[in-house]
Amino acid sequence: MPKTHRSLIAAGLLLSATGFAAAGSTNAPHSAATSAPVVVPEAYVSAESPGDELDSLATWRNADGRDWLIATAKSSHQLVVFDADTGERLRAIGGKGSAPGQFKRPNGIAVLGDRLFVVERDNHRVQVLSLPDFRPVTTFGDDVLRAPYGLWLNPVAGGVDVYVTDSFMYGERFDQLPPQSELDQRVRRFRLDLDADGGVRAESRGSFGDTGERNALRIVESIAGDPAHDRLLIADEYHPKSTLREYTLAGKATGRQLPEDTFSFEAEGVALWACGPHRGYWVSVDQLSPLTIFHFFDRRTLRRVGSITGHTVATTDGIALRREGDGRFASGALFAVHADKSIAAFDLRDVVRALKLDRRCL
Repeated sequence: MPKTHRSLIAAGLLLSATGFAAAGSTNAPHSAATSAPVVVPEAYVSAESPGDELDSLATWRNADGRDWLIATAKSSHQLVVFDADTGERLRAIGGKGSAPGQFKRPNGIAVLGDRLFVVERDNHRVQVLSLPDFRPVTTFGDDVLRAPYGLWLNPVAGGVDVYVTDSFMYGERFDQLPPQSELDQRVRRFRLDLDADGGVRAESRGSFGDTGERNALRIVESIAGDPAHDRLLIADEYHPKSTLREYTLAGKATGRQLPEDTFSFEAEGVALWACGPHRGYWVSVDQLSPLTIFHFFDRRTLRRVGSITGHTVATTDGIALRREGDGRFASGALFAVHADKSIAAFDLRDVVRALKLDRRCL
């Protein structure tokens, strides 16, 4: 959760009939929809690194078949690379600054092929690096982005469409929502042309966000899409109705959102678990303490099919899901940030067994 939003969220909590405490305290689920998650033990929880303030995750498979888990570290202004099979910390990339290869408050992260996309809130940009060398390739968006957080990549013919959430706020403490009329700038779109020689050209394609009371995006961070169903799911953290809101890929609000009692605290990281062209599940985080709840929804209908917790993982921000695997996670894994200071993994085989999900997803 963005620190600059804590005051606004705390104010919203005071208005909530559920009576949650302010951010940072212990929160408990309150509704039938989240009252009985199944416990699935973590495959591992990595060693703690409190100074990093880890946030979002992306996976990448090296040429030697080794899987990396790459995390953004907001306080150390770096990227941290972990061995995805073991949780071992391998190296850190970058440092604070505005030059290529440096970062200021990196947040959202995504991989497309051998290119890594990193959103930097305080540099107001998206930076593209090559893998595995983390060589800077380009930056874009600094002319229009104000407080970017999350992103989703949609490959298209000749390039990629990039969706970036922009959760800019007003006031001396950056804790005041913009006027309703400005909420049409909550998601920015870019078209990137990718050259065969590794070059990238970016073009802004405007912004979107409903300005009506029901469908407006107020505090946004995580975003993910499903082209097969013309669907974007965008996590709105604003209390007391934090939820996932559905938009089309063209940026139109459908008027649909997950039931308001699905999330007890904050809807956070969201990922698509695709099993073939149309089957699969959506996964989203309820950012609770002492234990995060991970909700699973049918890919097509968005019907909730179950929820899990681990033994340890709490107050999760970002998640990443990798279906393909070998070695320790032969059928893939769900990765999650734990309490801003370490990362954890769940074996998807354990999740399928616990929630009796479609075994064709393994």
